[in-house]
Amino acid sequence: MGKFKHQLTRAFNFILGLFSNDMGIDLGTATTLVFVKGEGVVLCEPSVVAIERGTSHVLAVGEEAKRMLGRTPGNIIAIRPMKDGVIADFEITEAMLRYFIKKVHHRRVLVRPRIVIAIPSGITEVEKRAVKDSAERAGAREVFLIEEPIAAAIGVGLPIQEPIGNMIIDIGGGTTEIAVISLAGVVFSKSIRIGGDEMNEAVIEYLKKTYNLMVGERTAEDIKIKIGSAYPLEEEMSMEVKGRDLVAGLPKTVTITSEEIRESLQEPLRAILEVTKMSLERTPPELAADLIDHGIVMAGGGSLLRGLDKLISEETGLPVHISEDPITAVANGTGRVLSEIQYLKKVTVSVKTEVRS
Repeated sequence: MGKFKHQLTRAFNFILGLFSNDMGIDLGTATTLVFVKGEGVVLCEPSVVAIERGTSHVLAVGEEAKRMLGRTPGNIIAIRPMKDGVIADFEITEAMLRYFIKKVHHRRVLVRPRIVIAIPSGITEVEKRAVKDSAERAGAREVFLIEEPIAAAIGVGLPIQEPIGNMIIDIGGGTTEIAVISLAGVVFSKSIRIGGDEMNEAVIEYLKKTYNLMVGERTAEDIKIKIGSAYPLEEEMSMEVKGRDLVAGLPKTVTITSEEIRESLQEPLRAILEVTKMSLERTPPELAADLIDHGIVMAGGGSLLRGLDKLISEETGLPVHISEDPITAVANGTGRVLSEIQYLKKVTVSVKTEVRS
């Protein structure tokens, strides 16, 4: 009887799968990407929600909400519900997920999708449960969680099922995930809550201290993208930055150079280098030997910082490669495991359920 029930459930899930758009979600601190089975990455929007102050009434989500960051009137606040890769605001995250699911699942709203969500490797059971509950309440039929470094490694095409060492560094908005993977399992991983956001914050602090200039989060990110670097450039750059003078309280413009921004980024970069070296020290000798040949692969938006691959290569003595499309690596990884159920069960993370009396 039990076997028959199991077969019936499998058949039912298979039929549901034919009519639903199963999806993989890279639920990032800065950006959320959605992969839809059979279509690829169909959505890449900022993890930002604008709500009416004092209520949970959502006014805008994603790109539209990000444009409001730092520019909203008193009755509207723009919130980033994810912090350091985990849910900081459960209710708003749920609203954001529901919006993104509806946006990409519009044609088949009657059948709820099965969803794979990438999570930082260092999060707690409570944080895992919060992610799973949010997705279920937002409309998922079934939720699987996969660790970000595993998803990134699958997304960039590393041979993680082989008995060889693969090392990935995934630098996102809120976290940096470093993992050594072999035989579809994590041999060693380390997650630090330092990423693109901390780099932006470092730029803001530098401008405050050096120029008494206050700039917003969006401006700091723009500076980092345009002239930021981790390694000396062949041709250094400069740009004009507009902000508010902290002394006079008036608008002010200053010209800053790429050398200054590189200096401001030293602290977060040092933290990433330290954890990379520590991960290599903890890697078993046989797998460490593989890394000499295969090197380290970098993914995530933070890996696009100019010269970061060169800096890590110089500090570790290993070849470092930036993946072809680092921003979509994790989302592509979640999408690939969706198409192979057995593989999905092998690489996903279980969430301990509470026993209710």
